[in-house]
Amino acid sequence: MYSYLFFILYLLKFVSADTNEIVYQTKYFDAPLDHFNFRVTDTFKLRYLINDTYWRPHDGAPIFFYTGNEGDIHMFANNTGFVWETAPQFHALIVFAEHRYYGESMPFGNLSFTDPKYSGYLSSQQALADFVSLIKYLKDSYKVPFNRNPVIAFGGSYGGMLSAWMRMKYPSVIQGALASSAPIWQFTGMVPCDAFNRVTSSAYTTESVQCAVSIKKSWGYFDQLGSSDDGLKWLTDTFKLCSPLKDVKELKDWLNEVFVNLAMTNYPYPTDFLATLPANPVKAACKHLMNSNVKREQLLNNLFSAISIYFNGTGSAHCLDLNKSADDGLGTLGWDFQSCTEMVMPMCDSGTTDMFEKSDWNIKEVSDECFKKFKVRPDPGLAELEYGGKNIHWATNIIFSNGLLDPWSSGGVLKNMSSSAVAVVIPESAHHLDLRFTNEADPISVRRARKFYKKTFLAWIKQHNEQRLY
Repeated sequence: MYSYLFFILYLLKFVSADTNEIVYQTKYFDAPLDHFNFRVTDTFKLRYLINDTYWRPHDGAPIFFYTGNEGDIHMFANNTGFVWETAPQFHALIVFAEHRYYGESMPFGNLSFTDPKYSGYLSSQQALADFVSLIKYLKDSYKVPFNRNPVIAFGGSYGGMLSAWMRMKYPSVIQGALASSAPIWQFTGMVPCDAFNRVTSSAYTTESVQCAVSIKKSWGYFDQLGSSDDGLKWLTDTFKLCSPLKDVKELKDWLNEVFVNLAMTNYPYPTDFLATLPANPVKAACKHLMNSNVKREQLLNNLFSAISIYFNGTGSAHCLDLNKSADDGLGTLGWDFQSCTEMVMPMCDSGTTDMFEKSDWNIKEVSDECFKKFKVRPDPGLAELEYGGKNIHWATNIIFSNGLLDPWSSGGVLKNMSSSAVAVVIPESAHHLDLRFTNEADPISVRRARKFYKKTFLAWIKQHNEQRLY
């Protein structure tokens, strides 16, 4: 009875059911600048968030370690409620580690992306080594033996990729990993380049075929109006742009991002993850696009109403700023650099099996653009060589979860790789919905998945305790 009351009191203190408020300390760790070069001894401040309220380190309780991804770590801490809700019953230490070159973890401050001599230390390999060093540092700080407390890695999207790869690469450090919406196969030669946009389109056709047809028709209409000064002015006025439109491609590229982000965040309740959105935002957008047979100007007016739920969900935006990324909450500069080096994910559109314009993947054009922007060129095969690609049947203790509403499931693991590297497919889920706070609108498939995760964690912890006795 006492332990139960203890749990309830602390849960009420640190996690509010009404606001999903979470509490943590913000700390910094001196991480080596280069883990793989004995000549470089420089360090930088790596930020991490920690809550040891529930932890029982000397009883062998686990560490729940979130492998930070492409953005400010607070963003992911505030949107990964499953970790906060689950930690008390496991008496776990909660750690959210920021990825180098994102948020405040800038090794060279404002110079970090000005030249390859500064930016060249940004890679997933270096980030994983940061996390390993931080785990060792924390165990030393709490004065517990390194092998006493199992570490379970958590991550969503790129963070999920890191969690899975960390278990594969450092099995003596990570006992198991929950890799949610982790597209570890979204690379050259592993999935077709048009797969991502096919899945994105399916989120819209599932709501309404007319909706997807309206979007598909709009691209040609944009081109027609973008060919004249009067047409560009009409688009500027209709879409309430903050600056006069000079090139229609700029608007179309922004809209592409919006359609993808609406599909990614197609959650069954209102959220503020990438933008302030209503429940089921794809459905909300498609309500304005149910008739594809209207005239050109009417269809584009309808399209503006549809995308307004994304850029102006609060009703406070006075104009649409195309210079502001549609996923502005993420560290786009850092991810652009990684996309120009190791995270080379081919994207194209067939123009027939999706709602987007036909486009090709041209690695030479990508490489030239990368060199122009960062003075680096991509290595499309690096991720496969480094982490095994599809040849990971040797992997153990990983849960690969994917929602079929999520565009990134196109590059996710959708079948078991081994007896303990398993796939959890959640039909009604968008991008890492299973990692978010519990909500009464959660589909049954998400609730069942979370129960399976907890059961699996218990098995991993038991396995760890049995192994360390030898």
